[in-house]
Amino acid sequence: MTTDRSPGYLKALLRELCALPTETEWVEFKENNEDPQQIGEYISAISNSAALCGKTNGYVVWGVNNETHKIVGTTFSPHTARKGNEELESWLLRLLTPRIHFYFYNIEIDDKPVVILEITRAARNPVQFQGIEYIRVGSTKKKLKAYPEKERALWRVFDEIPFERMIALERV
Repeated sequence: MTTDRSPGYLKALLRELCALPTETEWVEFKENNEDPQQIGEYISAISNSAALCGKTNGYVVWGVNNETHKIVGTTFSPHTARKGNEELESWLLRLLTPRIHFYFYNIEIDDKPVVILEITRAARNPVQFQGIEYIRVGSTKKKLKAYPEKERALWRVFDEIPFERMIALERV
C-alpha cells in the first residue's frame, strides 16, 4: 500500500527514528531481512505495541544497522518482492486480521537506499498475522498469548480510548 509522504518528511522521520537510543517496542531496524513471514509477524507485533505505547504508528526500517542506527542501505525492495506468485503487500494484507493500513516507502539518503514500513496502530482489537497475535517485549517479537499482562493492558487501551478521541493524522 502506498500513500503520499514527501521525501522531506520521510528523511526527517528516518533521522528521528535513528536518533532513538535503542530499538523500541514500536520501532525495528533491519538491514536486508526479506522473509515475508517475519515481516507479517512484525506488522502484527508493532501495530499492537504502538497501541500499547500510545503511538499512532509503528515502524520497521530496512537499511539501518540495528546496533549503531547508522544508515547502511538495503537491497530489500518491497514493491517487487513476492511470496509465491503473489505480490508481497497483497500476501501480507490477506493474512492480517483486521486488515490494517501499512505503507512501504523507498527513500535514498547519502546514496543509500532505505525502506520505511509505516504501520498503523491496532485500534479495536489486537492485530493477528495468520491467526496469531504478536507483541514486542523490549526489542523482541513474541506471541501475545505468552504475555497475559500485556494482553490485558492492550485490551484496556482499546476500552479506554473512544474512536472519536483518537488521533486522525499525526505530524500535520
